[in-house]
Amino acid sequence: MPRGRSPRPPSAEAGGTRVPPASAHPPPDAAGAASPKRPFDVHEAMRRIEEEVRPYPKAALFELAERGFGTAFEQLVACILSIRTLDEVMLPTALTLFERARTPAQVAALAPEEIDAAIRACTFHEGKARQIHEIARVVAEEHGGVLPCDEALMLGFRGVGPKCANLVLGIACGQAKIGVDVHVHRVTNRWGYVSAPTPERTMEALYDVLPREYAVEINRLLVPFGKHVCTGRAPRCSVCPVLDMCRQVGVTTHR
Repeated sequence: MPRGRSPRPPSAEAGGTRVPPASAHPPPDAAGAASPKRPFDVHEAMRRIEEEVRPYPKAALFELAERGFGTAFEQLVACILSIRTLDEVMLPTALTLFERARTPAQVAALAPEEIDAAIRACTFHEGKARQIHEIARVVAEEHGGVLPCDEALMLGFRGVGPKCANLVLGIACGQAKIGVDVHVHRVTNRWGYVSAPTPERTMEALYDVLPREYAVEINRLLVPFGKHVCTGRAPRCSVCPVLDMCRQVGVTTHR
C-alpha cells in the first residue's frame, strides 16, 4: 500500500465467522491425530481473549491513555518511543518525559539533547529525540499547539508509519483504525483468520474481514495475548482459550 494512502475502513458488514482455506491444516496433537476445529468466530474469540488477558499488563499505549496521557501528540510520542523497544521500557520512559514536558510547546522548548536524556532507556534514543523535537516544533508552530487527527499529516512525519498513525487515530481520536504490530500480525495469521506475509499486508487483509467494532480492540487485546499466551516461539496452546478455532498455522512446537 503506498505510503500516505488511507486504507478503507473496516466494513460494518464484515463477517464474524471465517472458515480458513483448506491448506491451513492444524498440526497433530500429542496423540498424533489432528484435533477437530470449528469455524473461526471472531466475536467469540474476542470475548474469550478479553477474559484471558485480564490478569496481564495492558498494552502500553492503552495503559497511558487510561492514566490520562491520551492526546494525539502524547500517543504519537509514546508510539515512536515504542519502536524496537519493549513496553516494559517504553512505559516508564514515556512517563519520565511527560513529567518534564507533555504538550507540543513544552517539548519543542526542550533541546533535543534534553529529550534524549529523558528517553535514553529506549532503543535508538538519539534519533527518536530529534524526531520527537521536530514533530513538537511543527505542531506548536503550524497547528496551534494541537496535533490534528489527520492521517496524512502523521504519515508525513519522518519515521511515522501506518502502525503508529493508526494506533494514534484509534486510541486518541476514536477512529476505526487497525494498528497492526508484531503480535497482531503473528496471532491473526496463526489463527488462519488472514494470510499475509507482513504486518502492513495483514492490516490490509484485516480491513476486509474484521468487524468494525474490533478495529481498535484487536490491538488492545492481542498485544498482551501475544506476549503471554500466543507467543512467538512455543506458544502456550495447552491453555489457549481459542484453541478449538485456531488453525495453528506454522506452529511446530507448542506448550
